[in-house]
Amino acid sequence: MAPSAAQRIVIENCAIATVDANDTEYASGYLVVAGNRIESIGAGRAPQHLENVVRRIDGTGHLVTPGLVNTHHHFYQWITRGLATDHNLFNWLVALYPTWARIDAQMGRVAAQGSLAMMARGGVTTAMDHHYVYPQGAGDLSGAIIGAAAEMGVRFTLARGSMDRSKKDGGLPPDFAVETLEGALAGTEETVDRFHDASFDSMTQVAVAPCSPFSVSTELMKQGAELARRKGVRLHTHGSETVEEEQFCKELFGMGPTDYFESTGWLGSDVWMAHCVHMNDSDIAAFAGTGTGVAHCPSSNARLAAGIARVPDMLKAGVPVGLGVDGTASNESGELHTELRNALLINRLGAHRESALNARQALRLGTYGGAQVLGRSAEIGSLEAGKLADFVLWKLDTLAHASIADPVIALVFGAAAPVTASFVNGKQIVEDNRLLTVDEDAIARATRDEAQRLARIAAQA
Repeated sequence: MAPSAAQRIVIENCAIATVDANDTEYASGYLVVAGNRIESIGAGRAPQHLENVVRRIDGTGHLVTPGLVNTHHHFYQWITRGLATDHNLFNWLVALYPTWARIDAQMGRVAAQGSLAMMARGGVTTAMDHHYVYPQGAGDLSGAIIGAAAEMGVRFTLARGSMDRSKKDGGLPPDFAVETLEGALAGTEETVDRFHDASFDSMTQVAVAPCSPFSVSTELMKQGAELARRKGVRLHTHGSETVEEEQFCKELFGMGPTDYFESTGWLGSDVWMAHCVHMNDSDIAAFAGTGTGVAHCPSSNARLAAGIARVPDMLKAGVPVGLGVDGTASNESGELHTELRNALLINRLGAHRESALNARQALRLGTYGGAQVLGRSAEIGSLEAGKLADFVLWKLDTLAHASIADPVIALVFGAAAPVTASFVNGKQIVEDNRLLTVDEDAIARATRDEAQRLARIAAQA
């Protein structure tokens, strides 16, 4: 739709953090949306005599930012929250895989609804799910997850995961919960063909995503990379999350995780890794030199005692870094906006101390950084004319924030800010912290019921 004919929404009298290349900010500015694109943005009042204005929003007391971009998650874990709360990663996986192996498509859809709802009502406009548990006879799990995202109205990337290394092969999952090499590749290709949309304003994209070096075969890693590049989609996996993983790679492959990824075709500007906690200088240089991205998950890393990722060093080297919630069995809040604050605080416990990250760097991680990692920085992640209209109005004039003069510092350092409005593709999906596209209360009931059903099935196994 041409801008002259498009219906327009005008937001005025608000602080704006564009997160563009110059970190342009306006103490009081405007945003004009035409159809699903940002038409103009600037200081002061919006241009007068605009045609086809269907709505004007007074943003007094608000900060407008790009919508948050989540770069790593496991939606199915929404129905296994609060379990194995005092475990490290490997023990946590051993404790939970027998339960996760019992999920089906109905559970997957409901868990996805819960995960998406919690993120969307907290300012996430682009979500992703790394789903890698495909038990035999579970039904159309990928279709169920993508359907939930479409219903919610968020922009979405499904990282179609896979595992082919079960207990009999020295892995952790039960034998019936993994796929064969051929089945994993065929299922992944079918998901790409069925759902991936490469267009500028795409609402659904698919990535190729074998789970991790210790849960998949080397052949699946290699052929997965070949498949992704043949199809023109991105690649995602877990990497360098724990000390134990590094030891596993050295014992099994004779090299550390980064060298292993390089040997299997898993470094490149079309790749992003989750966690990357245990990276040495040469690892970071390899990521920077190849443009390999990182999904930083500070709360999950702390929950599983994995360590503190070297995010300041990655950013200095030029590594693309975004933020991730990670699965809600290791981050029960399920929210990304709290990760802005946690990323800043946890990284200040590391070697760089108070110089590690500042508020604007944290906001960039959660917006433009995430868009880079997902390969969508030309479309989303900053507020600029021509980009897609994915943005959030954060209310900062209440008791929780009103005495903090700098709105970006208020958003990052302060309590979780209420979302007055969230727009995706020019359509509003949240109003006054409530979802407009789905029934939150119905989702809450369904997630409780499916969590109980899964627990019963797992107990009987």
